[in-house]
Amino acid sequence: MAAANGADPRPSVSVLNVANLLTIIRLILVPVFVLVLFAGPDDDGWRYAAFVAYAVAAITDQVDGSIARHWHLVTDFGILVDPIADKALTGAALISLSVLGELPWPVTAVILLREVGVTLLRLWVIRFGVIAASRGGKAKTLLLNVAIGLYVLPLAGVAATSRAVILAAGVVVAVATGIDYVYRALALRRQTARDAAGEPAAGTGITDDEGLTDAR
Repeated sequence: MAAANGADPRPSVSVLNVANLLTIIRLILVPVFVLVLFAGPDDDGWRYAAFVAYAVAAITDQVDGSIARHWHLVTDFGILVDPIADKALTGAALISLSVLGELPWPVTAVILLREVGVTLLRLWVIRFGVIAASRGGKAKTLLLNVAIGLYVLPLAGVAATSRAVILAAGVVVAVATGIDYVYRALALRRQTARDAAGEPAAGTGITDDEGLTDAR
């Protein structure tokens, strides 16, 4: 968000920093993960290699935003590319597993629709103020990352059942937090409409349900 006088309150930061490098690595790992997964979908060695690629990408998802905020490495590039990389990783993994017949297409469709819907809502309300961070969104991300990683691995028996339970929990949390996000977005718009000034306070920003401000 720009300050009231139109100036950007964030200090000048080089695009070439650790946080953005991790984001770029995650983007690069998306096609690497897909290629490795389809290179040997029935071979345990390829499966483990695909799991490593996904796990590294998922870890960068957890740390790049924290690094950017803690070390004041926020850039417009990071603001734009970080959520794109997140959605690309999750979407590529879900679609790939569904193509291989290992994940039901309805599950993939529900999660992708939720992600796209939340992204559109963020764009819709970003001018109007703050939506408080939700722990449910962070839980959703963790559950889905763990479940997807386990589906990539060649598991059977109890382990395979466990990953299905984790995925189901992730889908439930995704739907619940998506509905909550719609409610809070509509409430914010109604509150703004009732505000006589019609402008948010200087320095406010949107915080999505993954707990990320417009800084990352």
